[in-house]
Order: sequence, then C-alpha cells, then structure tokens
Amino acid sequence: MQQDNNLKEEKNIIINIIRIILFITAVTLIIVGLENGGFRDVMNKAIRICFECIGIG
Repeated sequence: MQQDNNLKEEKNIIINIIRIILFITAVTLIIVGLENGGFRDVMNKAIRICFECIGIG
C-alpha cells in the first residue's frame, strides 16, 4: 500500500513539473509573439475579414 502511494506521489510530481514547463513555454511564446507584432497582424486580418463579411471591404 505504501509503495502505491509513493508511485502516485511521484507521478503527481512528474505531472506538475510537466505542467510548469508547458506553462513557462506558453508564456515565453506569447511574449515572443507580442514582441514580433503578431497581435497587430492578427487584429488587421480579423478586421479585414469582418469588413468583408458585412460587405464593406
């Protein structure tokens, strides 16, 4: 029984480490995208698509 609990704890620790790594990676990529002007590009495309949908663009 004790061994099962140890395995569950180790598995939880590994999962938490993976979650932290993924979170840090996601935040880093978001920051890099914002620095490269990705937000501006996406907004420009979205505005153009919306204008085309309502017949203005």
